[in-house]
Amino acid sequence: MARQRTSLFEDIILAAGKLPWWACFILAAVSYVILDYIASRPLPDIAGDPMQFSNFFTSVLVSHMAFFGKIILPIAFGFAGIASAINAYRQKKLFADVQSRPRASTLQAMSWQEFELLVAEYFRRQGFSVTRNGGAGPDGGVDLELRKGEEVHLVQCKQWKAYKVGVQPVREFYGIMSARGAAGGFFITSGTYTTDAVTFAQGLNLELINGQELLGMIEQTRRNVAEQDIADDIPTAVDTPNCPKCGARMTRRTARKGPWAGREFWGCINFPGCKGTRSMDVEET
Repeated sequence: MARQRTSLFEDIILAAGKLPWWACFILAAVSYVILDYIASRPLPDIAGDPMQFSNFFTSVLVSHMAFFGKIILPIAFGFAGIASAINAYRQKKLFADVQSRPRASTLQAMSWQEFELLVAEYFRRQGFSVTRNGGAGPDGGVDLELRKGEEVHLVQCKQWKAYKVGVQPVREFYGIMSARGAAGGFFITSGTYTTDAVTFAQGLNLELINGQELLGMIEQTRRNVAEQDIADDIPTAVDTPNCPKCGARMTRRTARKGPWAGREFWGCINFPGCKGTRSMDVEET
């Protein structure tokens, strides 16, 4: 899909809109102070020295650019901050709506933009710093960038209603991950995957998440909050171990597949941001 042409003003808003709303307003204030200082500096005196005319012309040009910049940039950053705040609100509201109605039909009723916001909010709650790439359509290469420490994970979202995600888009996304040196990736769809796609992803640092699994992960966040509230009321509880990787509290989970399917184990409450596990005898696995 060809990228629609935009003005510089719109480009600034789009770029800054990926930042937290408070960062946009800080940029608005800082840009105004700096540019106002530049615009208000006195022009050089060229009386008696015509050779300084070029410096005078440059100073006038810079002063005029700074004058208009101190108006345009703060307004652009302000609009970006408002847009970022609205997106943050929409993310939280979408997440709350899905938590209250964890059904496949809820995901299917979303637009691809809303689906992307929902996934972004989920990973934000897992402790990731989330950057939305703001693609122009539902089939872009990378929709979200997740950062935690030095590691970067990439996410592609597919809000496809009519058919399964095949192996080709999964293979292409893995190629992007490899080219960018990502620590891992998540391919998330509101539907399901073909057998070939699942087979391709096995053994790779790429996790395929279908619609039902996404709903389960969102539901787990609600349970984690409820469990944490209970744990906070029982400070003497010593039967729940801490995560061997990040030190957070762990929760009981049941393996859904593999040789240990059906068996309980301790899983980090920050999953999938942290994948620390312990066996039920509190030995690290």
